Amino acid sequence: MTISGLLADFGAGHFRVELTLFFSTFTTLLAVINPFEVLPVFLMLESGKGNEERRRVAFMACLYALLLILFFLFFGAVILKIFGVSLAMVRIAGGIVLTRIGFELFLPSSNGESSLAPAGPDANIAFMPLAMPLMIGPGPIATVLGMMATIEHSTHEALAFGAILAAIFFAVAVTYGCLVFATRLTRTLGPHGIDAATRIVGFFVSAMGVSLVFSGVIDALKSNGVG
Repeated sequence: MTISGLLADFGAGHFRVELTLFFSTFTTLLAVINPFEVLPVFLMLESGKGNEERRRVAFMACLYALLLILFFLFFGAVILKIFGVSLAMVRIAGGIVLTRIGFELFLPSSNGESSLAPAGPDANIAFMPLAMPLMIGPGPIATVLGMMATIEHSTHEALAFGAILAAIFFAVAVTYGCLVFATRLTRTLGPHGIDAATRIVGFFVSAMGVSLVFSGVIDALKSNGVG
């Protein structure tokens, strides 16, 4: 085989690794943000508002969510080092959080009533409750920190970081699209459709959480010379 062929195979192999990391981060992050869970709350708080106002609130909420994710992306590892927490422990803790969130989404709610009321004219709901805690809660934070832990296992850290960054922007963009078309989506899916989608998402979030716990335990054992 020629040198160019070897380089092409090498590049293709790493491209597949980064592509897998991108899709893994994107699907996990989109699942834990869960736009279908935000839609009913968004529509309730924006009841009686025009389409222009809804688009503005949706944009600001997603912008706040993006900034929060980027904060934990860039400074989360530094904060962990300050407190002396290993990345393996982050993956275990993040996996437990994701598993718990997944079960909460999958299992039926004990109270179907909502305590939320439509927002007043001067209320700023973009940051709270939409961006935090509805979009960015323990799940997305744990996901970002857990995925960042995979970079240390990559031979090309810059490419892995770029894949995670692209997945974050893509997930937030999809969430924004869901909020912009919230009325149409809820009308198309209906309450039962949204409930079914939420439960399906919850099942896969639980599976992703178990996977993070398992990989974190393996990394912790290897770092302590076990196995």
